[in-house]
Amino acid sequence: MSGFFSVALNAHANANANANANEHPLTPHTAEYQVNYGSIELGKARYQLPAPEDNLYQYRFDSDISLLVLWDKRTVISTFKKQGEQLMPMRYTHSRSGTGSDYQEQAAYVLDQQLVHSHYKDERAKFPYTPDLYDPLMAQLQFRLDIMQGTDKLHYKMLKSGEIDEYDFKVIGKERMVLPSGTYETVKIEVVRDNDKRQTFFWMSPKLGYLPIRLTHFEKGDKQLDITLLNYQYSAPTMVQTDEQTKEQAKVQSDKQAQP
Repeated sequence: MSGFFSVALNAHANANANANANEHPLTPHTAEYQVNYGSIELGKARYQLPAPEDNLYQYRFDSDISLLVLWDKRTVISTFKKQGEQLMPMRYTHSRSGTGSDYQEQAAYVLDQQLVHSHYKDERAKFPYTPDLYDPLMAQLQFRLDIMQGTDKLHYKMLKSGEIDEYDFKVIGKERMVLPSGTYETVKIEVVRDNDKRQTFFWMSPKLGYLPIRLTHFEKGDKQLDITLLNYQYSAPTMVQTDEQTKEQAKVQSDKQAQP
């Protein structure tokens, strides 16, 4: 019986440690955001990262926003796998509907051929694949992994809208962010641009696996877009038992069944 109690005590200790530890960016989670144009509420957006299957991850983004007679609805899905701390894209889809023209974007990453097949609206193209190329959705997770590891060079190449663009980011510093959903200790990040006519800042919580807490975009000094975290949920980490623990629990169960 002592082995059974050891398993229970270890499980309790591990659960307490996990409760106090920082989350990991790839822990299954969901996060919902409020999207505003200035002070006007436009709608909501949601990110979802379920548990992987055979090292195959699927990250999903959904948004539904509207202003008067204008509306925009999107679903973006990124499928990728993980090798060490490097994410490797497999497939990307982006579907947009609403006011104006609807469109779809797809990209298939054929890693063994070092090629990416892109289909954006009515345009098809091929691009060479390099390990530093990401789709726009999974790049957010790679960014969180990199900043968690203290990576100095925050430079990313992304295939987006049928073109490869490059983005640089810099860490501004630490800042406490107070929102209706809570108070967060964050790291403030800025998108590096050639001039200050357009500025984009976002705040990420190290405690929550560098989950974005807020994003604010300015055009010529005026706030245009403000996205804030409404709620989030991380799945409890799965506890993997050793063979000896499994055998001990099976023996205890067998002993219970044998009792009169």
